[in-house]
Amino acid sequence: MRTASRTIAATAVAAAFLAACSSPGGSTGRGGEDGGAAVKVALITSSSGPLASYGEQYLRGFEAGLDHATDGTGEVDGIIVEVVRSDDAGEPDNGVSLARQRIGEGASIIVGTASSGVAVQMAPLAEQNQVLYISGPAATDALTGVNDYTFRSGRQTYQDVVTVREILDDGSDGDRKVVVLAQDSAFGQANVAAVEAVIGSDGTTEVVPVLAPPSATDLTPSAAQVLSHEPDLVFVAWAGDTAQSMWTTLDQQGVLDAATVVTGLDGRASYPVFGKARDKVTLIAHYVPGGAGTPEEQAMEAYFEDKGWETDLFAPDGFNAAQMVVEAVRAGGEDADTAAMVKALDGFTFSGVKGENTVRAGDHALLQPMFQAEFDGDTPTVIRTLDAAVVAPAEAGGR
Repeated sequence: MRTASRTIAATAVAAAFLAACSSPGGSTGRGGEDGGAAVKVALITSSSGPLASYGEQYLRGFEAGLDHATDGTGEVDGIIVEVVRSDDAGEPDNGVSLARQRIGEGASIIVGTASSGVAVQMAPLAEQNQVLYISGPAATDALTGVNDYTFRSGRQTYQDVVTVREILDDGSDGDRKVVVLAQDSAFGQANVAAVEAVIGSDGTTEVVPVLAPPSATDLTPSAAQVLSHEPDLVFVAWAGDTAQSMWTTLDQQGVLDAATVVTGLDGRASYPVFGKARDKVTLIAHYVPGGAGTPEEQAMEAYFEDKGWETDLFAPDGFNAAQMVVEAVRAGGEDADTAAMVKALDGFTFSGVKGENTVRAGDHALLQPMFQAEFDGDTPTVIRTLDAAVVAPAEAGGR
């Protein structure tokens, strides 16, 4: 059980966090409400729209991470970390507009993006305005190496696909065909590109994309298209609220019995949607709740327990982001010196929820462990941990 003083400190941080989030405008300078020095952090993510559940997981993880990284004070060397939350609803125009507004109000750091489509618009804005940008669950590879100001607190698509390559042994020889089933979005297209680069680069594997409209609810045509290609392997990259319909359709149409099917483990809410697919798929996992056993995971779990929350897939991304924000604020000081913040995070190694994380110097990929998992009854369990170096993405150039 946590001590009373620790619980009170955590409550104080949460209250400060929520108070800042509830203010539509916030302060315009770098002074806190009590006149002390403060650095404003614009937390922009999806609280509504198709990725709202991911945004909520991230928000909770960020709150827990800020509590942990500041020892319950919400301050770094006497500097208040003032968090102002905004909902982009997963829309790029909304995200950019909100970021411009928060920068105009004095925000020195932007964090939180769940949507890859929003993230790719945020990165150039951060460079134009010379503010620090730490993306959240957005997995597009396009963020890695895009500019000096852009970092990420979660994994990227390339790491998912390298994990597939490392854990997959289907016993086949010679030529094979891989179908990538995904939504026609920045996330889906990034998965196709990554599979082509990682799995399709050996000269013996043909990669065929099947991209469904993001708004589609009847996925029978997509399943039929997958079957028509007679694949040896189907890699499913799916995000959002239509996952249950997708898995049901793949099972009903026989896709799960016709080929080896590999997919990423989604959040807790998705566990029941696998249905019979639960025993027919190979799972790669960005994170399995309770599966890491790190001190940071234990701290996050304790904070969540106090709140009556459950840890979930993207909570570590929020926790990581808070740790990175604290390191940046410590380096940037009360003037929020962006150059100093960027320098501090470039090459930064820290212990996160999943294990050791390293911001790769030069392109800012976040090197981190990945997992193979399987269902044990109703919940997934880790059966293999892949070292960060093994699943590291290719280095991005052009910066």
